Amino acid sequence: MPTYRYQGRQLDGSKTSGSIDAPTEELAADGLMNRGIIPTSITQGKSATKVSFGVSDWRDLLVPNVPLEVLVIFCRQLYSLTKAGVPLLRSMRGLTQNCSNKQLKQALEDVGGELTNGRSLSASMQMHPHVFSSLFISMIHVGENTGRLDKALLQLAHYYEQEVETRKRIKTAMRYPMFVISFIMIAMFVLNVKVIPQFTKMFSRFGVDLPLPTRILIAMSDFFVNYWMFMLGTLVGLIFAFRAWVNTDAGRETWDKYRLRIPIVGGIVNRAQLSRFSRTFSLMLQAGVPLNQSLALSAEALQNKFLENRLLEMKAAIESGSSVSQTASNTKIFTPLVLQMIVVGEETGRIDELLMEVSDFYDREVDYDLKTLTARIEPILLVIVAGMVLVLALGIFLPMWGMLDAIKGG
Repeated sequence: MPTYRYQGRQLDGSKTSGSIDAPTEELAADGLMNRGIIPTSITQGKSATKVSFGVSDWRDLLVPNVPLEVLVIFCRQLYSLTKAGVPLLRSMRGLTQNCSNKQLKQALEDVGGELTNGRSLSASMQMHPHVFSSLFISMIHVGENTGRLDKALLQLAHYYEQEVETRKRIKTAMRYPMFVISFIMIAMFVLNVKVIPQFTKMFSRFGVDLPLPTRILIAMSDFFVNYWMFMLGTLVGLIFAFRAWVNTDAGRETWDKYRLRIPIVGGIVNRAQLSRFSRTFSLMLQAGVPLNQSLALSAEALQNKFLENRLLEMKAAIESGSSVSQTASNTKIFTPLVLQMIVVGEETGRIDELLMEVSDFYDREVDYDLKTLTARIEPILLVIVAGMVLVLALGIFLPMWGMLDAIKGG
């Protein structure tokens, strides 16, 4: 999330300055106003990176994110209490006492304290960006301003429930391929360290000329046994180099763009992202969030830098006077179905309803693709296993057949 530096004045007229995390400059200004600060200048600073050698950053890495399931329960409970007419401060105190997640409990305690001091719920939650996302805060802010906080909480509960279901389906679909790949890696380790060295000793005693596949296997095994520390260090170095590259803006955008084009999996990821965008954008519009802020929040919710930058370009074009359908077409990231729905929705004033239908459609497609993912990956895994068996068989049995022929000939 971008960090904005601001200068402004307190309600008593005194000057103040500092920084605030917000997805857009408009939301940063709203957050400052909720804190009782009138901003005179807001400039975007450097975003804080997650990987650094600072003590506080390492502590942030060690603190796990609040699970979506916990947020779903929190939204449902607060919705029920708000619907029943229980005062907000009393509801927050009750939820704090019954909360089992330490991070959320600490945030709720701070939110309760801020509510006692007279701040709004959204402004209090904005002080905990690691717990409450910008989308969450914006929905609460709109709900407070429209007097429909209960409806906003219910919409958030439905949104996070859908996210939980999607993640569960992805984990279930990837379980079998990861299981097979893990065992292939273990088998390669055992073969190189235990099996092939035994055959190498046997072949050396006979002193026969070894075929090319056997020499390759022996060379690979010797390299693995003698230089395993070098291989491990190289692997760790590559991981750190990759993480450092991904933490740059250009690296993150390039990697996120490549993820959408990975064979077999890329299409599923792309449709899942389009479904999330359609659902988030529709949710924001239904809640009454302005169009430009809805685009910015939807872009951040995707957690894909390539798509986020394209959507922010779309937001800038709309603010310059272009139509939604035209700017969406120019981004080159939407499928014809999404573009058609945006065009029809713009003409009829029902973009939110049509995009929700798009989200449901892509959810069904992603669900089907995930169910058939194992069937599509199985042939590739079988080819890999068959290739390993073939190389191993040729490398071991060819010299043994040669030795048998030499014994018979002798």
